Amino acid sequence: MVGRALTCTVFALAGLLFYISAQTAQGTDLRTDNSLLKLSDVIRQRSEQNQQVQAQVGELQDRTDELAQQQGSPADTDRLDALQQVAGLEPLRGPGLTVTLNDAPPGATARIPNVPEPDVNDLVIHQQDIQAVVNALWRGGAEGIQVMDQRLISTSAVRCVGNTLLLQGRVYSPPYVIKAVGKTDALRAAVDSDPAVKRYLQYVVAYGLGWKVQENADLTLPGYAGSADLRAAAGQ
Repeated sequence: MVGRALTCTVFALAGLLFYISAQTAQGTDLRTDNSLLKLSDVIRQRSEQNQQVQAQVGELQDRTDELAQQQGSPADTDRLDALQQVAGLEPLRGPGLTVTLNDAPPGATARIPNVPEPDVNDLVIHQQDIQAVVNALWRGGAEGIQVMDQRLISTSAVRCVGNTLLLQGRVYSPPYVIKAVGKTDALRAAVDSDPAVKRYLQYVVAYGLGWKVQENADLTLPGYAGSADLRAAAGQ
């Protein structure tokens, strides 16, 4: 009797689980990656929308600057220009450095002896790699930094979703190009001495991740044209 009761209980629980799964799936397969694919599509769609909005914000910002200059005194205009330059809202021009990071070639294997064969995470650029370069450039005295086609400001956050970069509402794929205006020697020294960058360079040697540093006599960074609101802050 006890055995029969346990059997009935097991079948009842199994039936309940199947019922719950059916209600949760709503006709879909719970074990597929379709939800992840849909999320990726949503991110890219929002990226395109954000790009359009940023263009509109840039136009409004230019109009606001024109009105402020028309109505303000010369001293007020100079102060506004100085504040916008410090905040990264105005274009910046000068000598600087361009750093390019890229994933390893498809099918890459260990390139030096006594190094284990890589897994997929060893062959792609990660969030911390981009952050390491950006932080090193700031420490090297960068007056302004641009990642891909966007100027960084105080509320900018570098985030990666899978193997893509999510920056200020837009999505980018490698290679990742980082530009900084400042004293070239100081910028290069800061990048070369950064511990996190040195770790990344070990993977460059071992597995062929992309790395290129170029000195520029004349760089022009665009002014930031998006929203300057702080939506969230994350600690390291």
